[in-house]
Amino acid sequence: MATATQNAPAQTGTPQYDAVVIGAGVAGLYQTYRLNEAGFKVKSFEAGSNVGGTWYWNRYPGARFDSEAEIYQYWFSKDMYAQWKPTERFPAQPETEQWLNHVADLHDLRKHYTFSTRVTVAHYDETKKLWTISTDKGETVTARFFISCAGMLSAPLENRFPGQDTFKGRVFHTARWPKEAIDWTGKTVGVVGTGATGIQVIQTIASKVTKLKAFVRTPQYVIPMNNPQYSEADWDKKVEGFEDLKKRVQSTFSGFEYDFANGSWHDKTPAERRAIYEHYWKDGSLALWLSAFPEVFTDEAASADISEFVREKMRERLNNDPYLCEKLIPKPSDYGFGTHRVPLESKYLEAYLRPNVEIVDCRESAIERVLPNGVQMKDGTVHEVDILVLATGFDAGSGALSRIDVRGRGGRSLKEDWGKDIRTAMGVGVHGYPNLFTTAVPLAPSAALCNMTTCLQQQVDWISNCMIRLRDKGVTEIEPTKEFEDAWVQHHDEIANATLIVKTDSWYMGSNVEGKPRRLLSYCGGVGTYRGKCDEVAAKDYEGFAMS
Repeated sequence: MATATQNAPAQTGTPQYDAVVIGAGVAGLYQTYRLNEAGFKVKSFEAGSNVGGTWYWNRYPGARFDSEAEIYQYWFSKDMYAQWKPTERFPAQPETEQWLNHVADLHDLRKHYTFSTRVTVAHYDETKKLWTISTDKGETVTARFFISCAGMLSAPLENRFPGQDTFKGRVFHTARWPKEAIDWTGKTVGVVGTGATGIQVIQTIASKVTKLKAFVRTPQYVIPMNNPQYSEADWDKKVEGFEDLKKRVQSTFSGFEYDFANGSWHDKTPAERRAIYEHYWKDGSLALWLSAFPEVFTDEAASADISEFVREKMRERLNNDPYLCEKLIPKPSDYGFGTHRVPLESKYLEAYLRPNVEIVDCRESAIERVLPNGVQMKDGTVHEVDILVLATGFDAGSGALSRIDVRGRGGRSLKEDWGKDIRTAMGVGVHGYPNLFTTAVPLAPSAALCNMTTCLQQQVDWISNCMIRLRDKGVTEIEPTKEFEDAWVQHHDEIANATLIVKTDSWYMGSNVEGKPRRLLSYCGGVGTYRGKCDEVAAKDYEGFAMS
């Protein structure tokens, strides 16, 4: 039930905006830009002290993206695309953060932001058809529309183990890394987690520390990154293909430049399949995962075949060492290649060949607690460390909004609703929450299976165009109907349940968060298909969305 304060009118003198945007990452900056350009009065909030989003918070050693620089881009300005000249195929975090600062400077976006401020409360007033939004700094504003660009991986799982607060050394979560340099000299460092982030940390600091203890629970299929330097001439060639590339990424399965173009796995001989695998392996990108064969996601035999290919490559890099292969390579019974997030890495496996790197197998004995001097396992073993790095992941997709007190019609709580069943309408809205628009939340490709700049811009454009249409029609309220949301959830689940992804426990399924409803977070029907469905809804004057 709604309390008296939940739907109370805003106090006299409370600033009112057309829209409040959360986030200053790729989506938040573009959303702020689009609304300002369209003449809306927009107010944006960011928890960090500056722009950057993911690339502000994730400044851990080795952080870099695995989308090629030429496609991890904004597409609204060819001139801006030409101005920023990346130095390599997969730039590291500092360069990416600089790029987003460049975008903010170029379009004077900071003037719309209040930084170092978290939105803590967002309540919808059904009478006034306004959102009342409050922050941790005591500021309260109202807005017709509340737009979340808070990100899909922005709610870190930090307090994972009992006793963390007793540790006498330093504890870092990779998503809350300090800006100052860390001195690794003479230190014994424990890294908990070997997903994409933990892999980047381990491969980067192994040569800098006295001793590294890698706490490994789920081995990962990995692909060695091929990361050539880009010259200005190289980038000029990319600029020439700007329009074609822009069009292409909007229609591929994953929002990358590459797509499935090899026909059916079943129509190829073993030798032909092998040649295709080798070609993509040498490319050193995510192409092996996202453009070899679509059956990798749906067919047990195809999955087993490509998985064994990757295992073979990993065994070679580990010198076929029986112990290392046992601990670091997924078994056929674990899961198939590509049903987890596939990390790109740079000599990650080779780090374990170093004498100062030790594997702590968390499957044999899990972490029980953190002690003042280290980590205690369930079997009683204590691993003493000076620094503890937590690469323990996120409450993905739904976590960012669930940590805000978001209340819609009748005071209903989004945290409580998503705690029972994670549902959205195309990932851009939620029934029961009028005038709430969302990016990078569940049931859209942007929740996991997409080059993020491709999908986030598509969602921002859809939201912005919808708001312009509402303004033109004199409409003050919009909300996805229950019937439309039900139909989208059913469509999403039908596609998801035809894949092998749903058979695997990972953050893709929300399995890393205790009690989280199990559902594939990302729409896996393809980026081009998703765009088409969103465009179809817009072309029918936002059919499936109630307006008043």
